[in-house]
Amino acid sequence: MDRLWDCVKATTERALSCGALLSIPTDYEFVEQDGVVFMVRILSNLVRKDKANKEHKSTSKDFDPFLPYEQDLWVADISDTHVCILNKFNVVDHHLLIITRAFEEQESLLTERDFAAMWSCMTDFDGLAFYNGGQVAGASQKHKHLQLVPLPLAPTGVKLPIEPLLSSASFKGSLGTIPGLPFVHAFTHLNPDWVKSPIEAGNATLKQYRELLKAVGLEDSTNNQQTGAYNLLATREWMLVIPRQHECFESISVNSLGFAGALLVRTRAQLQRLKDYGPMNILKSVAIPM
Repeated sequence: MDRLWDCVKATTERALSCGALLSIPTDYEFVEQDGVVFMVRILSNLVRKDKANKEHKSTSKDFDPFLPYEQDLWVADISDTHVCILNKFNVVDHHLLIITRAFEEQESLLTERDFAAMWSCMTDFDGLAFYNGGQVAGASQKHKHLQLVPLPLAPTGVKLPIEPLLSSASFKGSLGTIPGLPFVHAFTHLNPDWVKSPIEAGNATLKQYRELLKAVGLEDSTNNQQTGAYNLLATREWMLVIPRQHECFESISVNSLGFAGALLVRTRAQLQRLKDYGPMNILKSVAIPM
């Protein structure tokens, strides 16, 4: 496989020129709370995405945008089980989707092969991988897909807005919690050298993923289905799991990127509500408060 980052840039240019990639323009502001400078994007225009979603729903309630995926969005074949494509309606530049070739439920548990594909993609550039485990966690498609965005996420001097909190993590064995996060979560370190062997990394990461789920009360499945909604975030250095109880705070939807410190609002009124209530308070309300 050619270097993934080169493939990402080439595919992005080609997909923009042919109209397959429909980037959604945003403005952004920074809102600080509890030691985190949250990046809040304000959508300028969701008409194209809303129209596409409405057309797909009218066509079939079982519409799957990944079977088949749009060839113009194809970036690379990752393995015999996974393909990497561009996110058609991206808000973040070079936003990738790591999708299973055959249909698997988004609410099925992640597997060794899912994590091996994740590590294969993170070998070539520094990124944040994330997974929205179910609709309540912000998943908009039923077909299993991890997501990957390049780092840094915001132009603030740190890779991620929540990064300043991570160094204070308190550990019992390999599992930790972060004092600055006022909701149920579990945190663990990963080994950056695992990028040298994605298959071995997939196996090692799977074990830690299962431990994280168990730590937050989500690991008692006998049919490979998750027992509750959750968000997962991972870099080359760490992995974080947060169980969810609500998809939205009022009309503001929250997915995994919210827990990285990057929130999204549709209107200026939503932005003002976010400022008034506080972004960390919003995360606490959609997760499970401590």
